[in-house]
Amino acid sequence: MQASRDERSWRIGTATDVAWVAGRTTAGTSVTTAIPPIFDAYATTYQAADVTVDAYEHALVEDLVAHTPDQPWWLAYLDTGAHDVVFPHAPRVTLYWDWPYVLVEAGPEQALTWRTGHMRHGCGSLPDLFFPADRSWLASALWDDTWTCVGGPEPLITTLQRNPLVTARRVRPDEDALPPGLTRE
Repeated sequence: MQASRDERSWRIGTATDVAWVAGRTTAGTSVTTAIPPIFDAYATTYQAADVTVDAYEHALVEDLVAHTPDQPWWLAYLDTGAHDVVFPHAPRVTLYWDWPYVLVEAGPEQALTWRTGHMRHGCGSLPDLFFPADRSWLASALWDDTWTCVGGPEPLITTLQRNPLVTARRVRPDEDALPPGLTRE
């Protein structure tokens, strides 16, 4: 299926496009609740109080772009019924606990501009889940979390940790993903 936006046609994803994530996460409080345990390294990241949403989101995406060859990205927007899913009439795929997502093949520019109002920040644009076509990394923020989990190669996680705008903390797959100073809802 295709959907139009920005005078372009965009491919809407199916369950096949996220089958590598579906059913491969574990219930609990670890990073593998949001990210399958298939990556070399993991981190949690969040917007610090002294950093704007725009600065945080751009820094995160810039770091991801720097570690990704030129290719499409899959952007997934969780349909909560109250938040922008970008393509409201598109079919949904289900992930995690049968949560419905709109999945679209686009890129980093669209990840930073399409959404109008993010459930974790009240503003901002990042998708709830996104990854490049080659699946070299995955960023996912679960419905009730105020942080984003990232799984990927060691150099990517190291870059995220070094970026003061991203506030990333390396975590082990079995470690609680909750960043220091944040609370669960």
